Amino acid sequence: MTEAAPAVSRAGRNLPVAIAVGLGLGAVILLALYLLKPVFLVVIALAVGTGMWELVRALHVRSLRAPFIPLAVGFACILALAYTNGREAMTVAMMLTALAVVVWRVAEGADGMLADIGAGLLVLVYTAFLAGFAALMLAPDDGARRVTAYIATVVASDVGGYAFGVLFGRHLMAPTVSPKKSWEGLVGSAIACVVCGAVLFETLFARGHWWQGALFGLATVASATVGDLGESMVKRDLGIKDMGTLLPGHGGLMDRLDSLLPTAPVAWLLLAAFLPVR
Repeated sequence: MTEAAPAVSRAGRNLPVAIAVGLGLGAVILLALYLLKPVFLVVIALAVGTGMWELVRALHVRSLRAPFIPLAVGFACILALAYTNGREAMTVAMMLTALAVVVWRVAEGADGMLADIGAGLLVLVYTAFLAGFAALMLAPDDGARRVTAYIATVVASDVGGYAFGVLFGRHLMAPTVSPKKSWEGLVGSAIACVVCGAVLFETLFARGHWWQGALFGLATVASATVGDLGESMVKRDLGIKDMGTLLPGHGGLMDRLDSLLPTAPVAWLLLAAFLPVR
């Protein structure tokens, strides 16, 4: 008897597996976030650290050797200092990590040095520095609610874009970069983000207003889409389909962080502007 093929959707995913994995990840995130904030900080460190390793390994396809050890140590410092001491300390840690990447690679010899340093700095900014803004959001007393608004709106972008893309997608947005992303999907992402942002700002924050949430949603869909397309361009240049295989139905962790990471500084900035920490 021939085995049934896995249920792959029009968007290229094994939908039941992807939903199950997504729900499991959501449960872990919420449990850590509202149980104890430092526990969530550890979750961020593990998730982004794994994504960093996937990106470093993927760059080997082009013979680019980003030095993982100084990147990992620097990332831990960036995350911890962002949470405990704020953005100035995070920025200093970022600059010192960049210096450490350069020194580490220079010590290994001149062959391919400049390309490897460039790859290391790309990994540093793309993963560690952007993740630091999630720690900045987490630090205030209402940090769990701020992070909830940030993650939930990014998820809304993904879900809305997926649903509208599958149901109505006809006009491709960037066929040479991401052949399954459509303009109709972008409309779905925008609608979902605006609604989600408006509802969350009214329900999570006593000082929040629906129009602030709507603007937050529009900014989120812009940054999430740029992040998604940006990672697709990197993967296409490297000639790979996914950054990893850790998450069935999704790819690697970096494939789930592609929208979250570029949105983190945008979310932090808007939340700080609309809801200043007192």
